[in-house]
Amino acid sequence: MDDSLTCEPLPTYIDTDTTLRVKILDACGMTCTFCHNEGTPVVVDNRNRAPGPFLAAGSSGRTSIYAATNGSTFLPTTIPADQGFSHTLQQLGEGMGFTELHLTGGEPTLHPRLPDMVRLATNQGYRVCMTSNGENGARQIPACAEAGLDRVNFSIFGTTPDELAQVQHDRFRDPAKAATKIEALHASIQACVDHGVRASANIVVLDHTHIDRVHRLLDTYAPELSVRLLNSLDHGQVSIDAIGEVLAQRGAVGESHHLTAGASGSRTTYRIDGGRRRIHVKWIRPVRLPTTCQGCHFNNGTDCQEGFYGLRLYRDRQGIYLVGVCLQRMDLCQTIEEFLHGPVSTEILRFRQADRARLEAEHSAPTAALANTHHTKGSTTT
Repeated sequence: MDDSLTCEPLPTYIDTDTTLRVKILDACGMTCTFCHNEGTPVVVDNRNRAPGPFLAAGSSGRTSIYAATNGSTFLPTTIPADQGFSHTLQQLGEGMGFTELHLTGGEPTLHPRLPDMVRLATNQGYRVCMTSNGENGARQIPACAEAGLDRVNFSIFGTTPDELAQVQHDRFRDPAKAATKIEALHASIQACVDHGVRASANIVVLDHTHIDRVHRLLDTYAPELSVRLLNSLDHGQVSIDAIGEVLAQRGAVGESHHLTAGASGSRTTYRIDGGRRRIHVKWIRPVRLPTTCQGCHFNNGTDCQEGFYGLRLYRDRQGIYLVGVCLQRMDLCQTIEEFLHGPVSTEILRFRQADRARLEAEHSAPTAALANTHHTKGSTTT
């Protein structure tokens, strides 16, 4: 991105990572070509295969971009809304200090007991958020709001059927089907508005051919909908450059940086359109766990695409809960007991504290500048 987008040092705000992401099911009605599927293989394409290496893509048209190389040894299954799930949340909350649960998939709104999942988590004291493409949100969100759902991050890929079809598998580029998906998305966003659930739009920018699509998205949705631009992990620098061009064309002026100690995910907030609205760009700090990441063959400025983003929770087909630390190294997944009683949990807790202390020392002054941080190799938007 162009350094001129941030003409002066920006204020930096620091918090600490206390979010657990949980893949509650694998099913999804879309076939987005850049999907990492939370690191797990697409079940329908791999259910008759022996563990590893799994197929990254198959007859379903869906993809999991790391599945063929990340060493995954299991297929995920739908997490039930039961006491086992509640107990697992309690264990991890107490052991790791989690306060926020982020529901992912697949597509979470396809979970048959989604409101019960939300309620179980809020009863444990979690703030519950969700990432969704809006497939079934109009049906699910009202009951989820009543159960305590706080926020939905909508993944928005197009304002027209042709735009949505552009990022789908070749066999599923059907404008009629895409139109139905877009209508479902609009209904889901409206359900959030009607029921007091905060809504934000995640827009993945693949390359420069998607710039006009982003502009149409920004022009379509009201300024009240929080918009976040994300780069495609699979498209590398061209995706990052395209985001920079979008910002330049909208006259973006940097407002603030937001860092999360103990995890790589961060964001920069800009004012666009003459200051009339805000836009957020998510980016990756080059964060590595000091021991777990040491010696990893991905641990360099180009191959490690996400860094340590935080912990993820899965359930395998035998009903065993697993904790993951990296989408590209699913071979590092551990059972709850192994994780909580092993060295990795201690490493992460200590790293959070050390990272926070370091960031506070580096950015203690109000004028602390990070204008150039996200231009460096290995620190990219996501």
